[in-house]
Amino acid sequence: MTIDWSWIADHTDDLTSLTLSHLQAAMTAVFLGLLISLPLAVLAHRVRPLRGFLLGLSNVLFTIPSIAIFVLLLPISGLTRTTTVIGLTVYTLVVLLRNTVEGLDSVPAKTKEAAKAMGTRPLRTLLTVEFPLALPVIMAGVRIATVMSISLVSVATYIGDGGLGQLFTDGFQRDFPTPVIAGVVLTILLAVVADALLVALQYVLTPWRRRRA
Repeated sequence: MTIDWSWIADHTDDLTSLTLSHLQAAMTAVFLGLLISLPLAVLAHRVRPLRGFLLGLSNVLFTIPSIAIFVLLLPISGLTRTTTVIGLTVYTLVVLLRNTVEGLDSVPAKTKEAAKAMGTRPLRTLLTVEFPLALPVIMAGVRIATVMSISLVSVATYIGDGGLGQLFTDGFQRDFPTPVIAGVVLTILLAVVADALLVALQYVLTPWRRRRA
């Protein structure tokens, strides 16, 4: 299998555009997944009867094939980027919700009791004590959700969207391997770079872990 380097040189602008589109879809889904999962995780953590229901519901949604989700959304949002983002967001929820709940569960009860004894209000305790201490576990979920979303964007090619996935379709239809190889390499690079940036972000946001180390 050979690579036509001249094709890559001639399509640099297209590759850049598709890469940015791919990244935008993936990161938008992760961002929306966080917005939805954080309050739900707090609710599941505080109201135990809801815990099993919310986690179970997210697991059920995760079992639906990605193509099926996109197809089910077509009558609602059509052949648009919105369909792609909604479908990817659904998949991020199972990871983000579970990791956020587990992160909040990992906060020592004595720490929360100490904050309460100091007169700290529940909301402030959540924001300044519980979330920061749960951050490593939450960030682990964000990293998994990000890599997963980057890999799943290509599936949206079947509904006319899909970022770098369009290179796979183009290559297969023309029996021309160069676009396929370029798409695979760029997708892997996106996942690796995004994960590295999230590791760096976690390092910055958890200075107490550096001091302890």
